[in-house]
Amino acid sequence: MLIDIGVNLSNSRFEKDREAVLKRAQEAGVERLILTGTSIAESQTVVDICDQYADQFPGMLYATAGIHPHDSSGYNRESATVLRTLAQHPSVVSIGETGLDFNRNLSTEKEQQLSFEAHIELAIELGMPLFLHERDAAQRQIEILKSYRDNITEAVIHCFTGDKKTLFNYLDMNLHIGITGWICDERRGLELQKIASNIPLNRLMIETDAPYLTPRNMPKTPKNSRNEPAFLTSVLAGLCAVRSEPEDVIAAETSATAIKFFGLAE
Repeated sequence: MLIDIGVNLSNSRFEKDREAVLKRAQEAGVERLILTGTSIAESQTVVDICDQYADQFPGMLYATAGIHPHDSSGYNRESATVLRTLAQHPSVVSIGETGLDFNRNLSTEKEQQLSFEAHIELAIELGMPLFLHERDAAQRQIEILKSYRDNITEAVIHCFTGDKKTLFNYLDMNLHIGITGWICDERRGLELQKIASNIPLNRLMIETDAPYLTPRNMPKTPKNSRNEPAFLTSVLAGLCAVRSEPEDVIAAETSATAIKFFGLAE
């Protein structure tokens, strides 16, 4: 069994064939998916998708609820209320995607930090784990997380692509690390390939971030270049290539960690 902890299944690229995508995931051994909420609208949509397919794919779909740093400018009292309500839905297992992104700054740094801290406070209030994004903002993100760490239940740095120093800073705070197809990229993933063995197995989870980051180690890349949950097996293979544990052990342990982290039914 594999668990994909980060799937953008609400993305329009899945609009015409979501059911087929879910079936292919099951056939590939990917039995559970955490659908990523990236805005109020998208968080509502992923919850709706969980409801829509609950009977057809029982126990397979879960969701996060949050506002991506790119959309932090839209965070206000109204969105905070909606987010709190969404978080009560039985399919929602984490608060996020939230964090800081100083690479593109689609929202100002101040707006991002206000939204990030509000998400942290909501997660603490509800006793839920955090699903975190960070790009080119490690120092400030770490500072903020440190100030709240004693009260945060759990947190995962989703789609980690940072350097060794950043990785160790996150691990020093006992955070979890999510690895995507970035580990399979012979161009951009070299640094991650060098340091991935430093992640304790009980702090490691895997994800596709579909439809993005299609693994480049696949024997045959899909013509539309769309990533999907069934390709999580390629992420696993890429990880196995740079770690000492056998594939079945990494698969079992990352799944067990995800079950515990998100509080999924056994």
